[in-house]
Amino acid sequence: MIMHQKKRPSGRERKANHWMDSAAIRRMVVTALLFAVALVLTVVEYQLPIPMPAPGIKLGLSNIVVMYSLFFLKKRDAFTLAVLKSFFVFLTQGAVAAFLSLCGGLLSLVMMLLCMAIFQNRISYLMISIVGAIFHNTGQIAAASLLYTNLVMWSYFPVLLVSGVIAGMATSTLLRITLPALKRLNLKS
Repeated sequence: MIMHQKKRPSGRERKANHWMDSAAIRRMVVTALLFAVALVLTVVEYQLPIPMPAPGIKLGLSNIVVMYSLFFLKKRDAFTLAVLKSFFVFLTQGAVAAFLSLCGGLLSLVMMLLCMAIFQNRISYLMISIVGAIFHNTGQIAAASLLYTNLVMWSYFPVLLVSGVIAGMATSTLLRITLPALKRLNLKS
């Protein structure tokens, strides 16, 4: 009687089986749900008649979801959400807006991670949020000046700096208010 030994899966097969792993599926579902929440917050923000002192300024409510992901999930989930948000901007507003969104979102995340690494537990969500908002605006204006090769855009930077502080305070406060509900959902990825 010949008995067949079970063949060990190859690297490629193990990688394919990884997608069937329940942890990977859960992480994908959590990321998709957070992206959906970010889209809803974007739509809500566009519907709210919040008077802004200058054109192009908004609170960035969808950044609450990215910050939650950065603080409580895996860091790469935050980057995934930033890229997905930029893809949504591409679909709804075009390539230039998507490029601005991507540059602002990625620079913001890198700078927030840098602050978290440097200051570790000695920095508040408020300060990290303000840094994120300021560098989101900085990334967008840098991208715009690259696209349009015009340094005059940097004259708008003081307005964006002030609005970044205000937006950072707002998103940090809203994250703190929604955090108990988010923690009850147990969205570990």
